[in-house]
This record gives sequence, C-alpha cells and structure tokens, in this order.
Amino acid sequence: MSSEDVKLFTREELKSRNTREDAVMIIHNGVYDVTHFLDEHPGGEEVLLEQAGKDATEPFEDVSHSSDARALMKKYKIGELVEADRTQTKGAYSPQWSNDQPQEQGNGWTSWLAPLLLGVAATILYRYLFA
Repeated sequence: MSSEDVKLFTREELKSRNTREDAVMIIHNGVYDVTHFLDEHPGGEEVLLEQAGKDATEPFEDVSHSSDARALMKKYKIGELVEADRTQTKGAYSPQWSNDQPQEQGNGWTSWLAPLLLGVAATILYRYLFA
C-alpha cells in the first residue's frame, strides 16, 4: 500500500465494524480487517471479536506477539486512522517491527538463576528439617 492510496478511517466509523461478518481493529494507528482471519487466529475468534471496532494496540502488545504474527498483520492492513484520531506512541516505539527486543547482556542466564537458587535452598531446608 503506497502512501498515496492509503485509506483513512475515523474511530467513529470503525466502532460499528465489530461483527463476525465485518471485524476491524486498530493497532498502532493502523486499521486491520480481521474478518477472514477469525477462524485462523490461534487464540480463537472471541479474542478478536472482543476488540473489533476498537483500538486493540494495548491488548495486542500485552500478548507479546511473535515477529511472524507481526509480519502476517501486513496482509490484513486496510488503512490508517485520520491524523486527528491517532494516538501518540509511548517511548521509543517504532512501527517498523523488528524480530525481537534485544536482551540486555547477561539477561539469558539470570532469568533461570533465581529459580535454581530457590530450588537448592528449598532442598537444603527440606533435608535439614525432615532428615
């Protein structure tokens, strides 16, 4: 979709597009027609229909969709919100999604270190109390 032929929508005109026959949602100021994706959505159609006709940016990000899911979205994009209805993005959000967020150095091993130490401590405590 080139910038010249981008269809613009208002939030008001999208509010009523919340049925199984016409399901549209807003994600990061883009408008997506998910009607034909309802049966394919891994989380079930109810999840999409609950957000249809609304801005689903926050619920979409809360689920931490994969880079594959983000790439698949392009297929369903039908336009964007008019300038007056757009929301400001928080922080350093970039609409060009990358594969995954970069991990901080050392973050890989520290994510399992605390549970491991708790397990070892629980084992020692159990043996001390019940041996």
